[in-house]
Amino acid sequence: MKNVFITGATSGFGEAIAYRLAQHNVNMVITGRTEQKLKEVAQKIESTTQSKVLTLTFDVQDYAQCEKAIASIPEAFKPIDVLVNNAGLAVELNPVNAGAIEDWERMINTNIKGLLYVTRLISPQMIEQKKGHIINIGSTASHEIYYGGNVYCATKHAVLALTKGMRTDFLPYGIKVSQISPGAAETNFSVVRFHGDQAKADKVYEGYDPLVAEDIADVVDFVLTRPAHVCLNEIIMTPTAQFNGTIVRN
Repeated sequence: MKNVFITGATSGFGEAIAYRLAQHNVNMVITGRTEQKLKEVAQKIESTTQSKVLTLTFDVQDYAQCEKAIASIPEAFKPIDVLVNNAGLAVELNPVNAGAIEDWERMINTNIKGLLYVTRLISPQMIEQKKGHIINIGSTASHEIYYGGNVYCATKHAVLALTKGMRTDFLPYGIKVSQISPGAAETNFSVVRFHGDQAKADKVYEGYDPLVAEDIADVVDFVLTRPAHVCLNEIIMTPTAQFNGTIVRN
């Protein structure tokens, strides 16, 4: 890998993935909505590795912002040959009859549209060079539904469908498309889901050891370092204590 593009790199999976892939001494574009946090991640990477980092502050929910930011990437960081579509979130655990429209729109616009917008703008570079690797961060929710997870699970089902669609679309160009689907992982994910309620978020992981962001980063690194003829289409990973979204050993 030479030029890497990671969305949602200010925290959680994205930040851990950025740190891990920086060990390969690459040119890295990291994106997010918080400029100061992106700069902190970039500074840590550049002070501890030989990687060069470009930060782009924009919201993947807004196509115009995506287009402007990606068009600004200097030649030294192009063409992008690894795209990690990591930006995503869940909001609340309400049944459909009590769901907040703004929460639904935020999940749909980030988890589905944001992934599509960035892929639409980056993938032509890969098609032109006839190589590349796209990794979409999905979830065990790409395969199942749990109480209150209706719209979030729907968006992650869509990510899996899009991953398969991209794999089909880009097959003639030698572009790999993979999905990493984690189960319960302790990051800021649940804090975001519960609108900053740390106590409520902490209860999600009581009684067992969840995945951590570095576990997902390890797997992303593994997927990207397979031989050219090998594509890992999807990896589903959970804590040892978890079977699915509702069955966890406490």
